[in-house]
Amino acid sequence: MARVMKVFRTLRNHWKKSTFAVCVLSYGGYWLYGKHCDSVLRREACLVAREFGRQQIAPQERLRKATVILNPAACSGKANNLFEKNAAPILHLAGVEVTVVKTDYEGQAKKLMELMEQTDMLIVAGGDGTLQEVITGLLRRPDRDTFSNTPIGFIPLGSHNSLSPSLHLLSDNKVKDITSATLSILKGETVPLDVLQIKGEKEQPVFALMGLRWGAFRDVAATISKYWYLGPLKTNAAHWFSTLREWPLVQQVSVSYLAPSLRPPDLPPYKPPRPNLIYRIIRRLKNYWNPPDIGECRINDSMMICAEPDSFTVGEFISVGNKKHEDPTVFTKDSTKLEASACRLELPEGTGGFFNIDNEEYDATPVEVRLLPRKLRFFISAERREQLLSP
Repeated sequence: MARVMKVFRTLRNHWKKSTFAVCVLSYGGYWLYGKHCDSVLRREACLVAREFGRQQIAPQERLRKATVILNPAACSGKANNLFEKNAAPILHLAGVEVTVVKTDYEGQAKKLMELMEQTDMLIVAGGDGTLQEVITGLLRRPDRDTFSNTPIGFIPLGSHNSLSPSLHLLSDNKVKDITSATLSILKGETVPLDVLQIKGEKEQPVFALMGLRWGAFRDVAATISKYWYLGPLKTNAAHWFSTLREWPLVQQVSVSYLAPSLRPPDLPPYKPPRPNLIYRIIRRLKNYWNPPDIGECRINDSMMICAEPDSFTVGEFISVGNKKHEDPTVFTKDSTKLEASACRLELPEGTGGFFNIDNEEYDATPVEVRLLPRKLRFFISAERREQLLSP
């Protein structure tokens, strides 16, 4: 009997070791497969970029110049490596004359923009904070009207890249997102974007692309990372604990605003040549038999001011907070919505806290927010542009 038990224990130990080996090999195979897929994505992007680089230019024509503002500290210090492996080779193969300027500390990008010389394109390689610093520095320049015509590319290298979904079709693969964003810069399609000018009583204006957040939901969102040890429950926990400390979480603000202004007609960047007579006849007949669907067009240049009601229960507060953590632009059906071209936010005296301006924290003080319609042009992928234009 003892011999049988010894054989059994030997077989059991052998089985445990084999299972461990299988698990290690399976994980290793998955890791190698992921690395292989990343290499394939880089190779495909480089092949596309090489075609741009092979295009002939006239003897008097110069290479396109690109100035890259790179934040090496983005993505927990991985941004420099991500840029060098996934974006830089594409730009060089395309024949772009690249100047890379790396930031050393927070706020330096604003100062660098004050010194930047004229370039054919400006590329921001970082996250929300880097992008906001760049556009703020750009629009603070005395010659901002000239420099605001420079097309801007955004390569998402940060922990938060809020503008990316508006410009590119995103995936779960970081390498694919970076290579796709870089290729969209080479292809040259651009879209005009509105900018918010946010000015306090003393400071210079700050400029934003996504918006300004203030209030209880913003304050709780800033504490969620403290509950990392609760895993998927951390968002619920942060909202619930905040209600234990204080309830109701109601904050007062006074808002005065100007009505939205009428949007002027879009002017083409150049006058296209008149098509030939046959083409014009065919187009008129086609429009006669199949009238085009004009659909809804935007008639106002406006920003949206949204405020949630103060009648939430604790459960509703937690539920809505979860949704806002995933997408801060989500609002309930009972929220108040106003369209405006400019507004002023007045906070009660002694009110503390912070604003979130494009995911960056600023002290909450009375501010004036003004819309600068279609102020900057950003490179956009053709697929994303087509998606936005489709009904």
